[in-house]
Amino acid sequence: MAKDKIAYVCENCGQESAKWIGKCPSCNEWNTFREIRIKADSAQQSLRHVAKSATAPLLLKDIPLQDVSRMDMHDEELNRVLGGGLVPGSIVLLGGDPGIGKSTLTLQTIMRMPDTNVLYVSGEESAHQLKLRADRISANMQGGGHNENVSVLCETSLEKIFDTIRDAAPDLIIVDSIQTMETEAADSAPGSITQIRECTSALLRYAKTSGVPVILIGHINKEGTIAGPKILEHIVDAVIQFEGDRQGIYRILRSIKNRFGSTSELGIYEMQQNGLRPVSNPSELLLSDDREGMSGVAISAAVEGMRPFLVETQALVSTAAYGTPQRSATGFDQRRLNMLLAVLEKRVGFKLAQKDVFLNIAGGLKVTDMAMDLSVIAAVLSSNVDTPIESGYCMCGEVGLSGEVRPVSRIDQRIAEAEKLGFTDIIVPYRNKIEKSKFNNINIHPVRKVEEALRELFG
Repeated sequence: MAKDKIAYVCENCGQESAKWIGKCPSCNEWNTFREIRIKADSAQQSLRHVAKSATAPLLLKDIPLQDVSRMDMHDEELNRVLGGGLVPGSIVLLGGDPGIGKSTLTLQTIMRMPDTNVLYVSGEESAHQLKLRADRISANMQGGGHNENVSVLCETSLEKIFDTIRDAAPDLIIVDSIQTMETEAADSAPGSITQIRECTSALLRYAKTSGVPVILIGHINKEGTIAGPKILEHIVDAVIQFEGDRQGIYRILRSIKNRFGSTSELGIYEMQQNGLRPVSNPSELLLSDDREGMSGVAISAAVEGMRPFLVETQALVSTAAYGTPQRSATGFDQRRLNMLLAVLEKRVGFKLAQKDVFLNIAGGLKVTDMAMDLSVIAAVLSSNVDTPIESGYCMCGEVGLSGEVRPVSRIDQRIAEAEKLGFTDIIVPYRNKIEKSKFNNINIHPVRKVEEALRELFG
């Protein structure tokens, strides 16, 4: 009989090796290779299965188009992040810090899905704990019906889970969490590289062959990435992650990978006693009401995915107390902040070499939109000269190294959002083509250079 094969797998990226290596050649991490045992009979069975199921290739032009009807999650924010709903036969990985609200979001979502047979597999909590949370969520649930077809299975054995799935025939499967699952096909402890990979692969095969979508809940490590091998993220169709401070009340749901939609979309929730409330208007989170008369605050019209919103940029400039100036950015790229400070000093003439500069995006949001550049420069200069920006002003525009204000995408949506929220003036790039006749309640100020924008703000 053939002997079992010993292999070594990097727990960070999934790179395999025939022998132990100190440094992974793929991800360059040290001491990440772990020993796994591959059974010989399972390898031979998989080869025989591949030989039997071989099919002839199809020409791309001959493949028929199919309209996929997505499953409505009855949650506008979650549907947006998923790309319009849950695709049948897909497998989605939901990650986040412990206690951030992953199980709460999943449970309240499936309770709002009437006429959907859901199987909730819990490997961490008892049925009594899930019942207590469900009662708390449903006490003041608004909108949507209460799903009475949710079955709970407290089990970690994958074989027993599949036995239950065959009997229950669910329309949706929730696994909480994938790190607690184990299968007899792998000879290792739950949570190990082999167990996570084998369990996820088995669930993927079931989802693709049956058309039943599967949602996996996973933990993250101290670096903020999904715990387990990197191959876990390659197996699934979509990876969405919860972000935010556990002590705060707001949570941000962001798509890291999505084979059926954009990865630029995000959802915003407010944590309440009876669950997570979707925030349909992000400006109530990102804008403060008492900013009038405060220096170092600028409002920018940003876009994430297809969603425009106004975000508050806060800056603090002070004299360097310890000789070496500090540069700190929260929610904004540190290197881009340094570039904008160099532009402000070289092109506009404000000396900031001996000043500490601290930048913060209000609400705990991480913004990657280049249109934030103009508001960052305006907030830094406002704090430096201790002069507030008028409350009715907002702005958008990318700043180049020569000090020019470059055009941005979807300018009409940005202006419409600012007009809807009551702003009276907006500064935009000159080269953006705007139909001013569409906007009657907001003054549009096109600028070519940073100096023109600062002159408009500060006179």
